Amino acid sequence: MPPRSAYQNRTPRSSWLRPASGTLSLGRRHRPDYWLLVAAVILLAVGLIVIFSISPALSAVAHVSSSYYTVKQLMAIGLGLVALVVTSQVPLDKWRQFAKPLLILAAVVTSVAIIMPVNPSYPAHRWVRLGGLSVQSVELLKFAVLIWLAGLLAHHIQNGTIKNVQLTLKPIAIALIAIGVVVAGIQSDLGSTGVIAMIIGSMLFVAGMPLKRLAMITGIIVIGLAISVMAIPYRRERLMTYFHPSADCQTAGYQACQAIIAVGSGGLSGLGLGSSVQAYGYLPEAANDSIFAIYAEKFGFIGAVALLGVFVALFARLKRIAERAPDDFSRLLAVGVFTWLSVQSLINIGAMIRVLPLKGITLPFVSYGGTSVIFVLAAIGLMFQISHYTDYNSGRQRNRGEHNADSSDRRRVRGAYHPNIGSR
Repeated sequence: MPPRSAYQNRTPRSSWLRPASGTLSLGRRHRPDYWLLVAAVILLAVGLIVIFSISPALSAVAHVSSSYYTVKQLMAIGLGLVALVVTSQVPLDKWRQFAKPLLILAAVVTSVAIIMPVNPSYPAHRWVRLGGLSVQSVELLKFAVLIWLAGLLAHHIQNGTIKNVQLTLKPIAIALIAIGVVVAGIQSDLGSTGVIAMIIGSMLFVAGMPLKRLAMITGIIVIGLAISVMAIPYRRERLMTYFHPSADCQTAGYQACQAIIAVGSGGLSGLGLGSSVQAYGYLPEAANDSIFAIYAEKFGFIGAVALLGVFVALFARLKRIAERAPDDFSRLLAVGVFTWLSVQSLINIGAMIRVLPLKGITLPFVSYGGTSVIFVLAAIGLMFQISHYTDYNSGRQRNRGEHNADSSDRRRVRGAYHPNIGSR
């Protein structure tokens, strides 16, 4: 048996928190979850194929080269794969140490995006533009909040202070207020704010935060979201369009109406890869927020179900990793990534089929957009690294003393799931 490094040394089963030395108790390294990568690659390929097929239409509208969108998406995927390799190789305890600097970097990038001149085509302070390159600051912010919060909560679990309002909830409340003011208010990105709030809520739940306090936080967030919707005219219009979808298809409800036309035009088997109509200037953001509608137009109901099946398979792998993560930091990371990708996918697809109000948010892996692709793949790299150390037997031993624990302890012990330990 090859020698193991200090990073890989196993600590006792009863201690799945960070030991005093500062290294994470990840246990023995084993074969990672390659199916996670397979699902991610399939989704990337689907997005690239759709973008390639509508690139001539998009290019004609934007007056750029016919290969412009395809080349940029290929570059984004290439950079994203580099990010995946980096995050899968840099040890998790290093990421935990980088949490605060990464959060500060995200705050700086967000501040720069706010003060930079806006593009007339996208009049919102969401991007940092340098020459022909642009970075959407909220994607970095999601990634930074994920790592920072996992480290913060794991620290308080270790010290037994997870229920301490002053130590645990105060910094999280400050972060939520700042995100609400900047991202939802100044950057007008309510969808991303909702995703971040869901990430924070799910991680607090798994960490063992008392349900009464979670309910209070949820109520405050819902009230804040309601105020932010009612205070901004275009958000009120979108909400009214959701309740009365066919009332105003020429102005406020235009994108929602065109999206449902695209989905309906696909029928059972779709119009075919080269036969899209809505991409030729009819459906706004055909390569970004509305790409699922374009996909459904091309591949129909059967293709849409197949794509949803790949997403479900990806989420199942993430859930499996979260269930069997070897320590609280890695488990909280996995829960955060699972929430990030699943909630964002639900919001995007739900808006395209009129199950949810329309929000300007991308479909992970599939939508055109470099920053989103890069940070989503970076998150998958973290999960791939955790899958090297998943513990198939820890569930039995953790559950032995569970009958003596309160509900918050059981949520943390089981990661808010009930894994089938016998399955491999």
